[in-house]
Formats: sequence, structure tokens, C-alpha cells
Amino acid sequence: MAETHASIPDRQLFKAAEVCEIAGVQSYVLRSWELEFPAIGASRSPGGPKVYRRADVERILRIKDLVFSEGLTLAGARRRLEEEEAPAERVEHRAPVGPEARQKLGEIRNGLRALLDMLHDAPSKKPGGWPPSEQPALLEFDAADGLAAAPAGNAKKGSKKKPARP
Repeated sequence: MAETHASIPDRQLFKAAEVCEIAGVQSYVLRSWELEFPAIGASRSPGGPKVYRRADVERILRIKDLVFSEGLTLAGARRRLEEEEAPAERVEHRAPVGPEARQKLGEIRNGLRALLDMLHDAPSKKPGGWPPSEQPALLEFDAADGLAAAPAGNAKKGSKKKPARP
């Protein structure tokens, strides 16, 4: 088994060659790990070489430990790292709203429930009430001459036909 313990110098950024030296791996191994583990944040400085953060170096050492000491494949090491990092992410996302906002949201929810209860308990709609029902209008009869007349709301305005001659 390979020895994976290494001391990391007290700095925040490291060049690729320094990371390879600290981790004790060849540069092609580091490049292949970058492809397999996108969380390794290698970035190029403007006009300069790739640089790695201290957290990246620690992650690389953990990958080396999983692969060389525990005998995991890169896929197995990736799954193990995801399992180890998952609980920490859940804790951070647990309380997206503060207690004051949570209390205000509770008050709003209670108000909406009260409105819903009021609507549920309201008497049923009476005929002729507001809003009017959407039933087709019926013809009304004039008792004097026995002719059908259109309801008041449906009366047509002036016809373009000429009246019949007597």
C-alpha cells in the first residue's frame, strides 16, 4: 500500500507541478483525475499556468488515499466523495428563510385558510343573484297580441330592411 499522508504548505494557491509533488503523482494522473472529478477546481490564472486551491489539494490527497490505499476505482472514489460531502450540503440548505420570514409566511397561510373556510361556508348562489347565470334567454310573450318578443337585453337595433307596405 502507498503512503498518502503529505504536508501541505501554508498557502492558498498551488501550481500543477507543486500539486503533483505534494501528492506524489505524475502530471498525467492529475489531469485524468481532473476529468473524472469536476469538483477539482483547476483554473488558469490570466496569462499563467493552472492553479489549484488548498481545498483542491486536500481533495486530491483524499482521492489518492481512496484509490491507492483502499483500492477503489475512480468511479468508486467519486461515489464515496459524494457520500461524504452530501450531508454537509443538506445542512447548509436546510433554512433558506429566516425565522421572521417564516413567521410572516405562517400568518399569510392562516389568512388564506380563513378565506377558504369563508368561501366554503358561504350560502349557495340564488337565482337572479350576482353574477348572473349563463343560461340562454327565453322568449317572452306579450299577452295583448300573442306575439313573441325578444327579451329586453337582446333587442336588435334598427333593421336595415324596409317595412312592408300595407
